[in-house]
Amino acid sequence: MESKENLLSVLQTLWNWRGPIVTVCLIAGLGIAAVSLLLPNYYRATTTFLASSPDQAKPEVVFFRSGARSEYYGNANDIDRLLTIAESNDLVEFLIDSFNLYDHYRINPEHERARFRVKEKFFGLYKVKKTRRDAVELAIEDKDRQLAAKMANTAREKIDDLAQELIKKGQSQVIETLQKEIQEKEATLQFLGDTLNIMRANFGLYNTVAQTESLTTQQAESESRLVRNRARLEVLQKTPGVPRDTITMLNALVKGLEQEVANFNQKIQLLNKGIAPINTLEKQYFETNQLLSGDLDRLKMWRAVYESSIPATILIEAAEVPIVKSRPSRSILVVAAVAIAFIFSVFAVLLIEAYQVNWREVLRRTDAQV
Repeated sequence: MESKENLLSVLQTLWNWRGPIVTVCLIAGLGIAAVSLLLPNYYRATTTFLASSPDQAKPEVVFFRSGARSEYYGNANDIDRLLTIAESNDLVEFLIDSFNLYDHYRINPEHERARFRVKEKFFGLYKVKKTRRDAVELAIEDKDRQLAAKMANTAREKIDDLAQELIKKGQSQVIETLQKEIQEKEATLQFLGDTLNIMRANFGLYNTVAQTESLTTQQAESESRLVRNRARLEVLQKTPGVPRDTITMLNALVKGLEQEVANFNQKIQLLNKGIAPINTLEKQYFETNQLLSGDLDRLKMWRAVYESSIPATILIEAAEVPIVKSRPSRSILVVAAVAIAFIFSVFAVLLIEAYQVNWREVLRRTDAQV
């Protein structure tokens, strides 16, 4: 019951002060309305895009050399990379210089803190975020609606360029590495080739398979002829009446065949000595040449990808010229001002009533005591 009486007392107090309360609320509402009319209108232009997967810039994907499945859209890391680029100094500096924001924001470029102030002003009007559907939303506010849309689209295009530059930087490093490997393999191939030529000349061995087969065949034929002619010579030497010239010629033939067989044996020994290292060098030369061909093929693909333009972003919605202002919301400002004025008026009234002093009674009591 006492609580009810207290509430009725508060309401009665507020009713008694209704005039001043209404007056304060009207003054606050009209004052904020007048001030809000002086505030400039800002327009927000928004563009939305997705991150493209860096796999699209890989030669294996471009030339269908990989059987693995490639992703077309980027993952969370790719989105974070775009957000980092969107807030990078390179992008901000580019927009400041491209749209002459010093003059647009009325900031003196000669001032020592001019760079800080123009960036502070820009970031107050610039927002970039990841949506709940994993897209990137970029918004720019400005008094000039045409400029807001142009800046938003330019920022998105610059983000794509900067992201491509990062990818191309990685591609460039791969190309440089391949070029170094190719140079090393070419030098190795040159060394192996020169060494092979020297060893082939020293051993007289230019085709191991053909020469081995030919020498062994010729050696076998020569040995067979030597055996036959030796046998003939022995028989004729024991046979009476054989002309001496015939024996002399046959003896010379045998000696010639012996020299021929010895020469073939010497060549085969030299072949056996050189065939192992030469075969090893030929194998190394062949393998290095194969590796070099593979590197040249990869270098060709990486250069083709590097010189092509593969977007790092996928446009969903370009920024259009906004029609409706984004702020200020004058009605909300007026309502908020009136509400705040009403609350403070109520508190003020209650405080006044709670601590109200009857100064006439105080003076009367003071005079009586004197």
